[in-house]
Amino acid sequence: MKTVTLTDLQTDVSKYIELAEVEDIIILKEGKPIAVLRGFSDEEDVFDYDLENHPLFKKRVKKSRQQFREGKGISLDDVKAELLKDNLL
Repeated sequence: MKTVTLTDLQTDVSKYIELAEVEDIIILKEGKPIAVLRGFSDEEDVFDYDLENHPLFKKRVKKSRQQFREGKGISLDDVKAELLKDNLL
């Protein structure tokens, strides 16, 4: 993960967008992190980002983590079936 100052980012935004295709870039303002620049190298990256940030997916992950902590496991096949049912895959 790279870091860049806001000033440097504003000076050469194209350069940092290209670098963000390979790794996330933390943007700093006055030495403090204020944002992350994440690039997409292809459509699959966009799909992954959308899935990871979808409210239903996040809810499912939270529920699964709680079940895991309670000793109630769920198979990967069951997870896939539920995601398919909810049209997330």
